[in-house]
Parts: sequence; structure tokens; C-alpha cells
Amino acid sequence: MLKIWGRNTSSNVQKAMWSIGELGLAYERFDVGGAFGKNKEPAYLAMNPNGLVPTLQDGDFILWESNAIVRYLARVHGKGSLEPSDPGAFGLANQWMDWQLSVVAPAIFASFWGLIRTPAEKRDMAAITESQRKTTEAMKMLDAQLARTAYAAGDSFSMGDIPVGVMAYRFRQLCPDRPHMPHLERWYASLQQRKAFKEHVEAIPLS
Repeated sequence: MLKIWGRNTSSNVQKAMWSIGELGLAYERFDVGGAFGKNKEPAYLAMNPNGLVPTLQDGDFILWESNAIVRYLARVHGKGSLEPSDPGAFGLANQWMDWQLSVVAPAIFASFWGLIRTPAEKRDMAAITESQRKTTEAMKMLDAQLARTAYAAGDSFSMGDIPVGVMAYRFRQLCPDRPHMPHLERWYASLQQRKAFKEHVEAIPLS
């Protein structure tokens, strides 16, 4: 049975949990990080020296970094499905996973922190507005891709949709004045039909 450490409100933990749900794998999850703490304790740091979440244990194997966990689960348990067998689709899935880390996550950070974690009277609205602008510009790139393909990496759902799907949920919550992106909305509606997405992402309020 898989073991995973991390609070379910973490976007990075949600990537791993969504993957586990898609694959129908048995697991135990332990609340760590945020209000639960424990991520700086020696026992946790022995597994994950970053002191961040999530951390995955599969038998004797331990892995941290959320997108690495998604890739590992797709390779071991979803080869040919969650991990695309076509080399081009495999490359695109990895491209959009890396884009989530390098572009979207930094863009949306100030919006999330300002609107969710900061009291209204202390918010830096200029930083939030700029964050919303950057996030919207980034998501327009994904919308353009989805004008060409049903999912991030092609015609089928794959690991490439998971990190960007988690960010799309946050984008829709944090950027209410976003322009209409028909291809993104069509794709997002398809994610909403997936049980694992509803359970591990959409059902969990931002906090």
C-alpha cells in the first residue's frame, strides 16, 4: 500500500492524490505541513530533507517533489494510460508539467497568498492584481494548446493534465474577472467529470 505524507489542502499534495485516485491505488495519507506541522521533525526530514510536502513511500522506495511523484506513479502504475505511450504525447505531457512549475506556480503565488492567506486589511492589492494578470496570460497559453488538442498532451487525459488541472482550479477561484477562454473551459468541464479530480481537488476549499 502506498503511503503519502501531506495535508490535502496543498496543491502539490493534490497532484499526487489525484494521480493515485485516477489509478485506483490503495493508500494511506498522513496530515503533515501547514497547521499540522511535523514536516520539520527529524523523522520527516530523514525522508524528505526539503521539509516540504508531499512525500511518497511505495514499499521501500521514498520519493518527494510533486511532479516527480506524478511521473513515477504514471510510469509504475499507469504506463500507456496516465503515462502516454506515444513519444510526442509523452513529451507534451512533460512540457506542460514543467510549465506548471516554472510559469504558472510563480505567477499565481501572490494571488493565492494575498487573497487566501492574508487578512483583507493587509493585502497588497497591486501585487495581487499583477499576479492575476500574469496568471491569466499564462493560462491563455494553455487555452491556445487546448484549441488544438482535447487534453494537454493530445486526445487523451494523461499525467500532463494533472499539475495544470490543479492550477486551473485555483485560477478559476482566484481570477474571477478572467476573460472567456472557451477551450480551457471545455477542458476544465471534462476534468469535472473525473471522480478523482472532484474528490481530491474541487471538493477541497482553498485555505
